[in-house]
Amino acid sequence: MKTLLVIVVAAALTGCGVETATTAATAASIKKQELEQGQRTMQQMQQKIDATMQQAQQRTAESADK
Repeated sequence: MKTLLVIVVAAALTGCGVETATTAATAASIKKQELEQGQRTMQQMQQKIDATMQQAQQRTAESADK
């Protein structure tokens, strides 16, 4: 009877370990996606900043020419 109990407990613990590993992998995947999205957003913002700076420089140059 004790052997059966040990087997059942071991199987239950093994199942928990698999679930924990799956949860950790899912969390890591979500964090990776968040990081990639953050990097894309940062690149888009940098492009917008660069475009704004170029427009400001062009306006400054145009004002100086007048």
